[in-house]
Amino acid sequence: MIKPLPMTYKEMKEEYGWDEPDFVYVIGDAYVDHPSFGFAVISRLLESRGYKVAMLAQPDWKNEESIKEFGRPRLGFLVSAGNMDSMVNHYSVSKKRRRTDAYSPNGVMGKRPDYAVVVYCNLIRKVYKNVPIIIGGIEASLRRMAHYDYWSNKVKRSILMDSSADLLSYGMGELSTLAIAEALDSGMDVHDITYIEGTVYKTSNPEVIYEGLYLPSYEEICADKTTYAKSFYTQYQNTDHFTGKTLVEPYPNKQLVVQNPPARPLTQMEMDDIYGLEYTRRPHPSYKGHIPAIDEVKFSLSSCRGCYGGCNFCALTFHQGRIVQSRSHESLIKEAILMTNDKDFKGYIHDVGGPTADFRAPACDKQLKKGVCTNKQCLFPKPCKSLNVDHTDYIQLLRKLRAIPKVKKVFIRSGIRFDYVVADKNQAFLEELCKYHVSGQLKVAPEHVVDHVLDKMGKPKRAVYNQFAKSYANMNKKLNKKQYLVPYLISSHPGSTLEDAVVLAEAIRDMGYMPEQVQDFYPTPATISTCMYYTGLDPRTMEHVYVSRNPHEKAMQRALVQYAEPRNYELVKEALIKTGRVELIGFGKECLIPPRKIVKNKGKKSSERVSNTKNTRRSKTR
Repeated sequence: MIKPLPMTYKEMKEEYGWDEPDFVYVIGDAYVDHPSFGFAVISRLLESRGYKVAMLAQPDWKNEESIKEFGRPRLGFLVSAGNMDSMVNHYSVSKKRRRTDAYSPNGVMGKRPDYAVVVYCNLIRKVYKNVPIIIGGIEASLRRMAHYDYWSNKVKRSILMDSSADLLSYGMGELSTLAIAEALDSGMDVHDITYIEGTVYKTSNPEVIYEGLYLPSYEEICADKTTYAKSFYTQYQNTDHFTGKTLVEPYPNKQLVVQNPPARPLTQMEMDDIYGLEYTRRPHPSYKGHIPAIDEVKFSLSSCRGCYGGCNFCALTFHQGRIVQSRSHESLIKEAILMTNDKDFKGYIHDVGGPTADFRAPACDKQLKKGVCTNKQCLFPKPCKSLNVDHTDYIQLLRKLRAIPKVKKVFIRSGIRFDYVVADKNQAFLEELCKYHVSGQLKVAPEHVVDHVLDKMGKPKRAVYNQFAKSYANMNKKLNKKQYLVPYLISSHPGSTLEDAVVLAEAIRDMGYMPEQVQDFYPTPATISTCMYYTGLDPRTMEHVYVSRNPHEKAMQRALVQYAEPRNYELVKEALIKTGRVELIGFGKECLIPPRKIVKNKGKKSSERVSNTKNTRRSKTR
């Protein structure tokens, strides 16, 4: 029987018979031993190499005794905020505190601190002065160099400086973490571990740096947004293993933060080995409550990592890289069969994918020899001539999964690239998608409809989405199926004016579909779009970009996407008047809203109802 790794000293002694762990892994999530959780992969990988790993999940950061649960580990502490950045986990884009946390028992909010990695590390350092501390995970990875922090609205130092950690493992971290463990186990001082790809360290001795490319200093990027944008884009151009250079960021008092080149992409055999490790595939049995985050991934398959889609609002380029790595069919089928034996399996595989479901191989043949192009994208602004457009392998994989006994249906929920589907002249995948893998609705991500906004997003032009929508409709007609597209849309993205938001609302009207959800642009660390938001510059061209930062204008842009919602009436009306689009106020089929809001509320005159509604909305706005 597969056992979870220990969460308490008592469990460590009784279940494993250890006197001390090699590593204590401090995490901001509840401990779920499933390969969709990064800390589960890293801990099981270390275990497979003979290391003893104890899991310290969501310790009480207000009480230093909580960090002493296992005593001082033999080799060091590993620290991760969890599967999400703690600030994104805690706050909405309007900086309001979220009510629930899907990664905590029963969804209870408040089990981890803001800026969790920094808080955990400083707590460890307070108790154990000289113990090695290695940080990783999404929060550390995307904050590895100085970065704009949306929640404090300022440029923050590298998280390595603020956390007092010794080393940072960025990206997915398997290769670098194993190399760090081997170095520490050999007796090396953590401060001498400066050579491992996929790591960041700090030093005051420039002689240890081999062929470093110096970035502007922290003081320089804080003082000038143009300098910040240039520095960011230099980092963006060095996110590939084959072409990336060692980057050096100077700080006061002669301190240097040094980012080694990224770790190499994993081979298919390595991917198979990692996902083939023994996991319990469920939360630690000590939890009394349910961990909501397990629901979607429990019966999903991670078939690939990395993405060459290049969306500017996505941080995948900085974290997983642009070279796609995939698992073998055999590995995925083995995991799927394992799922079917679970007592809770109902016959449905919820997803087969990754960052982009239908990417199963590098974009072109040269990427695994020479790396990705530093100044060109594979799909944007249109597909590269060298792009290998082929869904054959994915089709075969899906067919094999559908044929497994007990499997009723295989869904694709992690998203497909509609422009990649359009680029495929063979419609075999589109046919199989519509025939077998959609249940009424297919979610895709055009994000906007105005071409100059799409350019700032790194997304294809509107005509490409229209072409996909037409092909999708024709295929469903051919198959005699009634299935619809559900577009994901982003409001207030850099480049989007209020006038552009009105055009988006008109497009939604013409689609005959009212989005149930809309995402206001969220400036998270390490994206081109966030750089635009902070600097007002497109770092790719250094051209000025319009940025909506006023909360009221952002509210109007968001409301226009759901213009038919009664609660949005006043904001939509104000936006239409402000943009001079009053012809869209009326009763014609081209109109978005009627001249006045009609409220059905017995007992009051119509004029009173409208007046009270306006007053209520104004008070809520304030």
